[in-house]
Amino acid sequence: MKIGLVKELKENEARVGLTPANVQELCQMGHQVLVESHAGDGSGFMDEDYRQAGASICLDPAQVWQAQMVVKVKEPLPSEYQYFYKGLILFTYLHLAPEYELTQTLLEKGVIGVAYETMELGHLLPLLTPMSEVAGRMAVQIGAGLLEKVNGGPGILLGGVPGVKRANVTVIGGGVVGFNAAKLAYGLGANVTIIDINPQRLAEIENILGNGVQTLMSNAINIERAVTDSDLVIGSVLLAGRRAPMLVKESTIKEMRPGSVLIDIAVDQGGNFETTHPTSHQAPTYTKHGVIHYAVANMPGAVPRTSTLALTNASFYYAKQMAELGIEEAARQNETIATGINTYRGYLTSKAVAQSQDREFTPLMDCLQ
Repeated sequence: MKIGLVKELKENEARVGLTPANVQELCQMGHQVLVESHAGDGSGFMDEDYRQAGASICLDPAQVWQAQMVVKVKEPLPSEYQYFYKGLILFTYLHLAPEYELTQTLLEKGVIGVAYETMELGHLLPLLTPMSEVAGRMAVQIGAGLLEKVNGGPGILLGGVPGVKRANVTVIGGGVVGFNAAKLAYGLGANVTIIDINPQRLAEIENILGNGVQTLMSNAINIERAVTDSDLVIGSVLLAGRRAPMLVKESTIKEMRPGSVLIDIAVDQGGNFETTHPTSHQAPTYTKHGVIHYAVANMPGAVPRTSTLALTNASFYYAKQMAELGIEEAARQNETIATGINTYRGYLTSKAVAQSQDREFTPLMDCLQ
């Protein structure tokens, strides 16, 4: 198979979909790999690294997009839609639920869109997990900085010092993102509350982190009380393929202390806070009702070396299968790959995206027969 690796165009996005080690393995398997020049620079992988691994370096992105399968990290931008063609396999994070125009273009062009974030392995999301781990830990690191006076915060040290009250941190969502955020915040000495809808998950978190972390069932009253008493609130509730639930109302945010910080990790799926809208690494924050909002949609892009290695450790296994077997046979043999196929040759094969956009849903296996 001819496989293309393109440079990310999203602002301040320096991750890359394949490492030189991945490319070397694909080439040794007999595949041809086209790499857009400077695709890996931001992650510390130079053109010469890919060349030595066996790839062909291309100056023109159009040449790379002619590959049978294109591997990316983030969803294509409108300037890239011109490269779509029927039967192209696009393997990347798509987050289609709030992206009506991208979904429409993928369908019109007949692209086979395989989304990292909807691939399921049992009850796990194996290609969302590594970036969720990065984002959860980053959220606390960033939040601690934003609480500093020089960054507009109230001048609070997350873990306090002896004789001085610690910061209150609330994490909404006990999944991979939320757990990693809570673990790091707790490790730094903050007073941590984690809210989730699943009592079993809360019990697991308490068993791991101990009684030093307050666990609460998710309901409107608990969320409102915890948020208004917090210095830092992290929203981390995502539903695979669907719009993220809006869990914190604007009226609640108005009651927060001036200089408090909100970090909305779910912003690329619509967000958990009523007052958030997507920001960028270049301009990551804004203030509303006296509360600092951080809502960068590609948070792990700030640590591209770590993020690229973590992502490809999980994604490359599936990329190899699709390259070796072809997308149809790979989907038949591996249910995880099948769950990642959101669009297939003009059909919308993700039920969650179809419901989010009020579109017609077609089961994938009906298309493959």
